[in-house]
Amino acid sequence: MSDAAVIFIDDDEPIRRAMTQTLALEDLPIASFADAASGLTAIDSDYEGVVLCDYNMPGMDGLELLDRVRDIDDAIPVIILTGQGDISTAVSAMQRGAYDFIEKPFDHDELIELLRHALEKRHLALENRRLKAQLRQLARPGPRLLGDSPAMQRVVATMDPILDISANILLFGETGSGKDALARYIHENSPRSAHNFVAINCGAVPENLIESELFGHELGAFTGADKRRIGKIEHADQGTLFLDEVESMPLALQVKLLRVLEERKVERLGSNTPLDVDVRVIAATKSDLKVLSDEGEFRADLYYRLNVVKIDIPPLRERKEDVAMLFHHFVLIAAARYDRESVPLDANQAARLMQHNWPGNVRELRNLAERYVLLGPAALEDTGDSVSENVPGRRTLGEMMDAFERSSIVSALNACQGSLKDTMVQLGIARKTLYDKMKKHGLDKAEFRE
Repeated sequence: MSDAAVIFIDDDEPIRRAMTQTLALEDLPIASFADAASGLTAIDSDYEGVVLCDYNMPGMDGLELLDRVRDIDDAIPVIILTGQGDISTAVSAMQRGAYDFIEKPFDHDELIELLRHALEKRHLALENRRLKAQLRQLARPGPRLLGDSPAMQRVVATMDPILDISANILLFGETGSGKDALARYIHENSPRSAHNFVAINCGAVPENLIESELFGHELGAFTGADKRRIGKIEHADQGTLFLDEVESMPLALQVKLLRVLEERKVERLGSNTPLDVDVRVIAATKSDLKVLSDEGEFRADLYYRLNVVKIDIPPLRERKEDVAMLFHHFVLIAAARYDRESVPLDANQAARLMQHNWPGNVRELRNLAERYVLLGPAALEDTGDSVSENVPGRRTLGEMMDAFERSSIVSALNACQGSLKDTMVQLGIARKTLYDKMKKHGLDKAEFRE
């Protein structure tokens, strides 16, 4: 896919060169092609730009190209350049879905304005598509991934290609960053979702019990084993085994777990009969297992077996664009749980959330949302005292406030399933105010019909 704002297709080389220079002066990146077939190779459904093409071209003409582009994505604007004798054809192209046509010789300013309007429409179409996908995700049962920050987009980009396969996954992230939620999301969106998701916190189970918890035992296997017990691994057969705080697993037990992963067989304590198991393992850690393995505190062979795919979960301080949506989501859950109203934040309260560094990550934010529902604005008094460092490229407070407002509106629209009336009540604002804010943030009200 091309990163150019404009894909220009014309078989006349001097015209391509002139168009490239013209758009470069207007800060509009352009990729030019001599024929339609070559131009099509740069276009897919995620292309964020506009197609500008001549009508009369050898091989595939402008109308055929229009049809091919619309087959890829009918929301990609296609502008056709026509000669004086091609006006009737251009009108026909409009009827077939072209964004517009412009007659040669064309006015420079007219073309630039047309391209900018087409780009704006394309960006809005992609944004609305993203919001609809987010709404579908929010409407589906089970765990959800909330957040549209670049950091979370990277998580999704890493995770999506492996949802349907059984590769082991290593989740790395700080305490409270959402490793458990991500593991459950992966399971629920995989072919294994009809089977068990079995979680065990390796750091919370006493060392003398964790082997029995994982492998199970037979009657009489040890003192106190008064009946057969199915272990976590066996219980997760055909499903997913989630090993949280895997760095806490005793070294002796790591050897046995490695054998299970390699042979796909498990033996209960006190038994000599291996049982076949088909388990996908998702391990989570807040420590660098590579460093621990180099220091001899974690088996290197187990580390490499678990680390087939590694997903780094960003701390909340690195994705503050998601704070508004997450906070609003947790407030709605808490309000429903405690039968309380969800009161929107004012600007000062929102600023506190955006300035806070969230050392406890998503877990801290969720707990704060519950306190806010129960105690009101007083719950926010302790936030905002830990301000992020002035890192180059980080958003200003004003930019973060805009992101917070936009995310709050999107979250409310999603929670209200697109009902503008319910969204007004949810946010406590008038209809005109809601429309104005949606326009400000590029949200098309037609995409959220009541």
